[in-house]
Amino acid sequence: MDEEKDIINEETLEEASENIAEEITEQAEAAAEDAEDAAGAVEEEAEKIAEKVSEKKESTEKTFGRKLLDDTIDIVESTLVTIFIIGMIFTYLLHPVSVVGGSMNPTLKDSDKIMMSTVFFNLKYGDIIVVDNDKAYDIDENGDPVAVNIDGNRLKECIIKRVIATPGQEIDIRDGKAYVDGKELDEPYVMKDARTDPLTGFNGKYPFKVPDGYYFVMGDNREASSDSRDAGVGLIKKSQVYGKAILRYQPFDKFKFLFNSKNESAN
Repeated sequence: MDEEKDIINEETLEEASENIAEEITEQAEAAAEDAEDAAGAVEEEAEKIAEKVSEKKESTEKTFGRKLLDDTIDIVESTLVTIFIIGMIFTYLLHPVSVVGGSMNPTLKDSDKIMMSTVFFNLKYGDIIVVDNDKAYDIDENGDPVAVNIDGNRLKECIIKRVIATPGQEIDIRDGKAYVDGKELDEPYVMKDARTDPLTGFNGKYPFKVPDGYYFVMGDNREASSDSRDAGVGLIKKSQVYGKAILRYQPFDKFKFLFNSKNESAN
């Protein structure tokens, strides 16, 4: 009887152990499945985060690339517009000119570089102009302009001079001085102590009135200037005027505007 009890107890104990083992195994497997599910969820979430980061990075790169492209286009457009404007200015408004010779000393000297305006100017006394001296004009006994043959003349070239008398004004040169409308000119720009003599033009017809559409010009270096007083230059027709000097830009240390150069004293 006691033996039977022992056998039953042993079987019961063994069965209990097996049940406990099975329960532990089931719990372990369940825990493993939960861990696997959790790991999968973490991995899935990590993939989502990585995907979002990638999308954000790609969006940022696209935005940066678009901004860089837009900025580059703006710079290129601005540069082209600037070049176009500068080109238009130097083609239609301003032209660089090199001074040759000393006829405009001391205001302008040989090799000086100036900028002249080719439009929007009305010539007046004191203006410095660049002239295409391809023709010369005298006046007849009635005071009307007449063309003079200057073929082979060394002065048949571009010259730079100062406007002394404008259309309708009376010019006179006597006693080494210049007079306009009967008044002696105050010419602080003329070379110091230089005389203004008639030279070879107009055959002693001074004084005379400058015809409409013409100008009487002279260089500031009066004793070394071939200008309207010379038969090879004579009166300057308006159509011969290339432009009006605006500024001297070289030498750089002598940069100056030439608008009011008539008021500057000679050195």
